[in-house]
Amino acid sequence: MNKKAWLLFFILLLTVSTALFGCSSDNGGGAGEGENNEGGDAQDTLVFGRGGDSVGLDPITVTDGESFKVTKNIFETLVEFGREDTEINPGLAAEWEIAEDGLTYTFKLQEGVTFHDGEPLNAEAVVYNFDRWAQGTEDKFYYYKSMFGGFGDDEGHVIESVTATDDMTVEFKLKRPQAPFLKNLAMSPFGIGSPKAIDEMGDEGFNETPVGTGPFKFVEWKRNERIVIEKYEDYWQEGLPKLNQVIFRSIPENSARLNALTSGEIDLADGVNPSDSTQIEDNAELQLFERPSMNVGYLGLTTTREPFDDPKVRQAMNYAIDRQAIVDAFFEGRAEVAKNPMPSVIAGYNDDIEGYEYDPEKAKELLKEAGLEDGFEMDLWAMPVPRPYMPDGQKVAEAIQNNLSAVGITAEIVTYEWATYLDKARLGEADAFLLGWTGDNGDADNFLYVLLDQDNIGSNNYTYYENQEVHDLLIEAQSEVDEEKRNQIYMEAQEMIHEDAPWVPLAHSTPLMAGSAALKDFVAHPTGSDALAEVYFE
Repeated sequence: MNKKAWLLFFILLLTVSTALFGCSSDNGGGAGEGENNEGGDAQDTLVFGRGGDSVGLDPITVTDGESFKVTKNIFETLVEFGREDTEINPGLAAEWEIAEDGLTYTFKLQEGVTFHDGEPLNAEAVVYNFDRWAQGTEDKFYYYKSMFGGFGDDEGHVIESVTATDDMTVEFKLKRPQAPFLKNLAMSPFGIGSPKAIDEMGDEGFNETPVGTGPFKFVEWKRNERIVIEKYEDYWQEGLPKLNQVIFRSIPENSARLNALTSGEIDLADGVNPSDSTQIEDNAELQLFERPSMNVGYLGLTTTREPFDDPKVRQAMNYAIDRQAIVDAFFEGRAEVAKNPMPSVIAGYNDDIEGYEYDPEKAKELLKEAGLEDGFEMDLWAMPVPRPYMPDGQKVAEAIQNNLSAVGITAEIVTYEWATYLDKARLGEADAFLLGWTGDNGDADNFLYVLLDQDNIGSNNYTYYENQEVHDLLIEAQSEVDEEKRNQIYMEAQEMIHEDAPWVPLAHSTPLMAGSAALKDFVAHPTGSDALAEVYFE
């Protein structure tokens, strides 16, 4: 080969090598998706691995955490929680005033905010959203009823009117004071959507193709596979978001999700088994995140279905289940045994209540008193996805099944796809079901009233538990602005709930997440809805 030929061969070899090098990447999961690194070396796509898909993307229509993980970053609320707590901060409202009687709230909106479809945010847009929700139904807008007591002219509906007093000012008038009103407004379900988009697409279309004002805008949704959101270039907060794109991937198995993180296919993993925490902490390429504990995992007993319409049977279930063994086996020190429907970090928690001890003989005695000396058969519903309050619902169900067998109760474990599971349980079709709750706003009302009040039967009260005295106490607590008095009312309500036993409270967990060591400024929020606008890669 002559000199000229060698030179041509060398140039060709260099060109091929450069092309091959350009096809490779050391940017982990984001690069693997082929969606990032436009115009620079820094990774700008976050791939978030989670245990299940979202149920919907219009936040007012859903109650599940997998939906709020996404919608939290597409929508914004009038007021927002702090990055690490549930303290109230400005959101779409820059400032607000509260009348002395607690019945009028006036919000001044941020200037220069636009929806992802280019429409401006103004007071009329806020009124449109609240009018839409207030005219809904409990099988459509569950959270609106749960937090504001009803719809339209319902007697319990706490909001009397929402009015645009000028282009950028919104006034709320309440029928009675509601102590957690601001905290309720900050919750993910009350993200403000584009009126134009809702009108054009309708409720069903908007649930599939959401349009908000948040730092990221919706791109695509492949059911049970992935949801993609990307940076909204006209976002009103300068310099945010720092990422170009976020991809939410559904990986149901905890072990598979951790393997995907370890191999670099994803950058952040939710639902980490406590038993895997040491493995993560020992890996220099990974980091472990602890989400502050503000949750409860429980076994719900549908009180309208025999034999769970008898309080003695429900109490027997509480005595029959070894909660401490469940916590020891499946949470490995990352949870505490539950005795109340809310965790001890919430003001108004009643620590004087004596929890039901594991006592199979007492359970048998109560079953005998209820005329069920020979036991009974039942279905036990196990969650198909890992949740922060219960890393492995199937294994917990198996442990409960063994406990119940020891007292003569034959439980058949059944399950459904996640969205179906939630819907059927909400409709009261389960005998007993595993579920849980991560607090939305850090207030006792968000646990006791939302989950166990008769107002919320058919929405978040899946057990169909009904007690007029408890209801009266919870409404009184809502309207009481004196914090000490409120707490005393909640303590009294917990005593009644404990006696009625619509649940078997199981655990208050410290949920774990894991991420790439290169991931910066990620904060695991106690509500389970993580804001990703400030996250970036080093």
